[in-house]
Amino acid sequence: MFPLKYEGDIYRPPSEARSLILQATVGCSHNRCTFCAMYKQKKYRERELEELKEEIHAAGRLWPQTRRVFLADGNALTMTTEKLRSILQHLDSAFPLLERVAVYANPQDLLQKEIAELAELRSLKLGMIYLGIESGSGSVLQAVRKGASPEEIARGSARVKKAGIPLSVTLINGLAGLEGTEEHARESARLLNEIDPDYLGLLSLMIIPGTSLYREIKAGRFTPLGPWDMIREIRLMVEHLSLSNCVFRANHASNYLPLKAVLSRDRESLLATLDALLKSKAPGILRSEHYRML
Repeated sequence: MFPLKYEGDIYRPPSEARSLILQATVGCSHNRCTFCAMYKQKKYRERELEELKEEIHAAGRLWPQTRRVFLADGNALTMTTEKLRSILQHLDSAFPLLERVAVYANPQDLLQKEIAELAELRSLKLGMIYLGIESGSGSVLQAVRKGASPEEIARGSARVKKAGIPLSVTLINGLAGLEGTEEHARESARLLNEIDPDYLGLLSLMIIPGTSLYREIKAGRFTPLGPWDMIREIRLMVEHLSLSNCVFRANHASNYLPLKAVLSRDRESLLATLDALLKSKAPGILRSEHYRML
């Protein structure tokens, strides 16, 4: 009998493909972003600790070789430090080879944790926090109902960095539409320079029927970027980035063009590649809409 229980669709970062996924929470506690349809069929709740303990130790007996665990759903870091401490302790007990536990977080989750609390969780093998910042523009964040300002995102991110936990942030290419593409690119670069994350993942906006953003497009109040507009926006953002040692990836299934770089080392070569692509616009280089997905 499979020991882990899952409710609804489960999402995880691409880099957690080989991790054991434990659904510690169901849904997303915020769940109001205009572009997102991931958790609309779920009402947020935390799962009972005793039930999670049973699942953890049952999974440990089946897969003792597990080295990485990802705590789903949308922002399990919103749980209290006490509850997270217990979950992490039981994971470490059940999996003798455990190296790292990772989790999604919302900006407000980080502001509800003191640096000392985050440092304690790091000592219990919380080894990666994934944070969706989406944009560095205050007006864009307000429009998409992210629930946090750039200043709040920067303050929360600083707590993670000071606690010594690696931070992986995601941005959404095209989130401001054609009307706000330049502001989105420039302000996102500004915020990233302030945060200086360890990892940067770039997704490309997918228009999902039924979302608030989809209705905005149908009403003519939002103009989506075309594929080459997306590449121009990336180029403008990269031009204004100044990061110390950030690993950059744009290899999600939503992206029109797979890109990867270490930005402190490869920034100029990445810009040259983007310039050459924008000059040639050769057919067949960009991923077709048919193959893009979340």
